[in-house]
Amino acid sequence: MTNVLAESVTSLKGIGKETAEHLTEMGIYTVQDLIWTFPYRHEDQRLKDLAETPHNEKVTIEARVESVPSVLYLGKNKSRIQFTVLAGRHLVKVVFFNQNYLRTKLVPEMIVTVSGKWDRGRQVINGTSIKFGPKTDNTDFEPVYSLKGSIHQNKFRKYMRQALNIVGEDFIETLPQYLLEQYKLLPIVDALEGVHFPKDANHAKQARRRFVYEELLHFQLRIQALRKMRKDQDKGTIIQYDLQKLRDFIATIPFQLTNAQKRVVNEICKDLKEPHRMNRLLQGDVGSGKTIVAAIGLYAAVSAGFQGALMAPTEILAEQHAQVLMNWFTPIGIRVALLSGSTKTKERKQLLEQLHNGEIDILIGTHALIQPDVIFSNLGFVITDEQHRFGVEQRRILRDKGMNPDVLFMTATPIPRTLAITAFGEMDVSIIDELPAGRKEIETHWLKKEQLNSVLSKMDLELKKGRQAYVICPLIEESEKLDVQNAVEVFEQLATIFHGRYKVGLMHGRLHPDEKESVMRAFTEGKIDVLVSTTVVEVGVNVPNASFMAIYDADRFGLAQLHQLRGRVGRGEHQSYCILLADPKSDEGKERMISMTETNDGFRLAEKDLELRGPGDFFGKKQSGLPDFKMADLVHDYRTLEVARQDAEKLIYDDAFWQHADYRYLREMLEESGVLNGERID
Repeated sequence: MTNVLAESVTSLKGIGKETAEHLTEMGIYTVQDLIWTFPYRHEDQRLKDLAETPHNEKVTIEARVESVPSVLYLGKNKSRIQFTVLAGRHLVKVVFFNQNYLRTKLVPEMIVTVSGKWDRGRQVINGTSIKFGPKTDNTDFEPVYSLKGSIHQNKFRKYMRQALNIVGEDFIETLPQYLLEQYKLLPIVDALEGVHFPKDANHAKQARRRFVYEELLHFQLRIQALRKMRKDQDKGTIIQYDLQKLRDFIATIPFQLTNAQKRVVNEICKDLKEPHRMNRLLQGDVGSGKTIVAAIGLYAAVSAGFQGALMAPTEILAEQHAQVLMNWFTPIGIRVALLSGSTKTKERKQLLEQLHNGEIDILIGTHALIQPDVIFSNLGFVITDEQHRFGVEQRRILRDKGMNPDVLFMTATPIPRTLAITAFGEMDVSIIDELPAGRKEIETHWLKKEQLNSVLSKMDLELKKGRQAYVICPLIEESEKLDVQNAVEVFEQLATIFHGRYKVGLMHGRLHPDEKESVMRAFTEGKIDVLVSTTVVEVGVNVPNASFMAIYDADRFGLAQLHQLRGRVGRGEHQSYCILLADPKSDEGKERMISMTETNDGFRLAEKDLELRGPGDFFGKKQSGLPDFKMADLVHDYRTLEVARQDAEKLIYDDAFWQHADYRYLREMLEESGVLNGERID
């Protein structure tokens, strides 16, 4: 039977050279390719009573033609044909566009089966398909495929029916019997029939369920195999830290760790003692306390005689990390140093000597850390903050400055768990999903643009208290294409309004990096009261005195971006406010505004963002690691993804998987994917 599947589609009746060329455009060369081309939906062809069918719903009726069809010509190659039918006790009109041939085919008293949209008010069916004669087949759910060229749905369905009939019951099962029984999954023959020509709605649902699980299991097997190979080959450094010393250090921290922080610290510390290299992503919402978790990991490494490094994307962020870590570590004799582009030549030379000699325990910095002359004595633990801001090569260079050091990536961008275990499947993922006790929630309000004066009044109140404010705009300069507030214009307005009372600053992406640093530093040091900016302020800068943010045209931003922006305020002891100024035109825009006012939980918002935009847009179309699934949907099938991940992990670490005949097809799939040769999964 395998030979039949491998045969060219031209072996099927009715497929000649021209049709085969159209099928080739769709990636269909063989009978197997054809069968594995799944429909994207099914048309409900069940006969319905018009009396029970809601307005504007799709309907299929069996009816008797009552009138000779009339044709109205609407211009070049456009026409409208109309006729009356009797369906049960309902006399209704049927309308088709550009179907002139029906004029000669339809005669009174003829029985037809018509599908279309039911206009209840006008008693009209806007037809989409028609069959002459009563409904004789048992197909209540017709598959609808994504087709190219001149191939029509009906023809493609005939080819599919023919292919399935030829293969028949001889399809070889690709899943182990115990998984089919454990999850009550349809056998492959029944599932293929259910995907293409289901008996009923439940048959289609169960067929989809089987293939969603199988697809996600295949994907997770590739990820887990790759992870296992890397762990086996990627021998790391065993960091045998002193547990009592670590506990004593944690006891000196002037606040209680949350349960989430404790869980993540345990995951990181367990990795440090393992013989393979740590490759972990630490996700934590704004203000969740990632820095102290990173500090505990660094302390563990230093207590075992290793050096640590922390790389941040900007000088200000690196300086802030350095300040915090120096406050914690200097009193207990751990030497922390900062290296950035601003480090003076003489100071830099001395610092690099001390680093090479092992006199510096922890080095914090920007891209400056990956310069060739930065040489560590014994680097054991590397942390990259806001890891998405660095290229793969930059992260690799830093890692290579040690002998297989453990690596921790940190991000404040909440990523839904489904995407985290998919896009970052080769990493272990830790999540701090709990905020420290006593942290004040940022009050978020959505106002219309005509309420700008009340926004400025509220901002003025905060500024009078000695606080600072952010004003965020989507564009730098005026654009004819987009009617949105721009940073330059808003800056000029606010500078005029607050003239003589408050200092207003401007920052945007077109400024030279040094100018950006200078403006941000002035704001951080309190020399600027109101910072008008584009989204360049997103990443982790800490200004505890900033308690107010206004976001102009907030509906132009995604939920994740709005949440990241909001996280620039609420970092001190004062109650903070975020005002969303927006007049969204779309329902999705309104939904984003409402979601922002309802929760401060970044993970809930990320899930909502994923729902609204889908996985491709969530990361951007070019993001690697997100495969195109035939059946699975990462938003709706996240529970199945979790189950598939757990099953795949068990299988990959089970000797039987690599030897037993039950797993032959799963092993063949892995071999064909190239993963076992060390190739990437995307």
